[in-house]
Amino acid sequence: MSRRIRVAVIGGGSIVFSKMLIRDLLAGPVRDVDFVLQAPSTRRTTLVAAWAEQLIQANGLAARVLVETDQATAISGADYVVTVFQVGGLRATELDYEIPMRYGVDQCIGDTLGPGGVFRALRVIPVARSVAADMSRLAPDALLLNYVNPMAMVCWALGSTGVRSVGLCHGVQVSLDLVAGYTGVPRDEIDFLAAGINHMAWFLRLKHGGTDLYPLLRERFEEPAYYVNDKVRAEVFRHLGYFMTESTGHLSEYLPWFRKSREALETYCDEPMFGGQSGAHVAWSRLVAARYTDQDILTEGDLTLPERSHEYGPRIIEAVETGVPFSFQGNRINDGAIDNLPRDACIEGPMRADDAGLHSIHVGPLPSQCAALNLTNINVQRLAVEAATHGDPEAIVHALALDPLTAAVLTLRQIRELATEMLEAQRAWLPQFAGRRIRPAPAILVPPGITRAEVPIDPALAIAGRFDDLLRERPR
Repeated sequence: MSRRIRVAVIGGGSIVFSKMLIRDLLAGPVRDVDFVLQAPSTRRTTLVAAWAEQLIQANGLAARVLVETDQATAISGADYVVTVFQVGGLRATELDYEIPMRYGVDQCIGDTLGPGGVFRALRVIPVARSVAADMSRLAPDALLLNYVNPMAMVCWALGSTGVRSVGLCHGVQVSLDLVAGYTGVPRDEIDFLAAGINHMAWFLRLKHGGTDLYPLLRERFEEPAYYVNDKVRAEVFRHLGYFMTESTGHLSEYLPWFRKSREALETYCDEPMFGGQSGAHVAWSRLVAARYTDQDILTEGDLTLPERSHEYGPRIIEAVETGVPFSFQGNRINDGAIDNLPRDACIEGPMRADDAGLHSIHVGPLPSQCAALNLTNINVQRLAVEAATHGDPEAIVHALALDPLTAAVLTLRQIRELATEMLEAQRAWLPQFAGRRIRPAPAILVPPGITRAEVPIDPALAIAGRFDDLLRERPR
């Protein structure tokens, strides 16, 4: 018989996710659960709790649901802490998209990299670290399951806190469904190895019964009907050789090639919503906000416990509680799991959960071109984590200056102006930058008639000037 556990959901007013978490966990063997739904307001947590109580009663379960507004109280004594919060709500998401768009930086999702991803990280990392601090004091043995984006940056920041944590995403599961559809092989029969970083992990192995599925997958993506389904991922696959775990809408933002011009957007990002459409995440967020009225959550669907989703969180909890191992893809500090990515960066790769905890699986090196593309994003992540953690406004500029999409569109001066406007617009959610501002852009020094300055030259460099003279003196 399993023990009774306490699961604190920070951001428990997230209706879609909270319902999934409660349903998935209660549909399994671990059912003696106290769910604590925490959010600063009870407007939505009380709705989720009312629905959950109906589910529990309808199925004769012993679970309980509590509502809490204080984060520390919710975490106190928890066995598991699940983070699904959002800082700034819909308005912050709108600003993440609208301001960069005025500068010509066209985002689809804007929650992982780019100006939107960087500023989302600046908003959420201080809160994530406060969750870790409360866990260290009040639930030191608890396991933190993070679902908050930008996943890699948040988990990187959590890595230095000392709490047990892992970041969970469904990109691999969804991508496996696609591979299964493209190849005609049931997803549960696919032998795979995927590793890299969140939203840019690579399928290093795709096999079925010992047969390599990559030749067939390559054939499929040379057919227009398959290619048009996922153009950006198809192009990266065709040029770099490996299929990756993120869709066109997301992936187009992490690279410099697909959103830097109107021609590129019309060629590769013309599918509606998450197929690359500009501002898709804002449009989706508005639809979700309008969808869940006070009545909807209490009336939609039935109260049976259906077949569970592919989300990892509930199954990890079960594995730790029952000792039955569960393999999954997790986001955590690299620490040597992938040989050719930085040890201190957050990577996504294979892990195993059991009653001894969480275990990373050593992957080895990625193909060089795959590691190199990951590094272009890791550079931005590192600088954004430093900016969020230390409240350094100049680090915001540095992060955006290295962002592949932003750098493909803007000059350094424009990037500094963009960062300044976004910081000023979002100060209400960025207390770590209180009283600190980004330096103004320096003037462009190109007055008419300017000549080269007369400066002493290092003797070691004089020979370079002599080569210039020789070239000018060479007979024609």
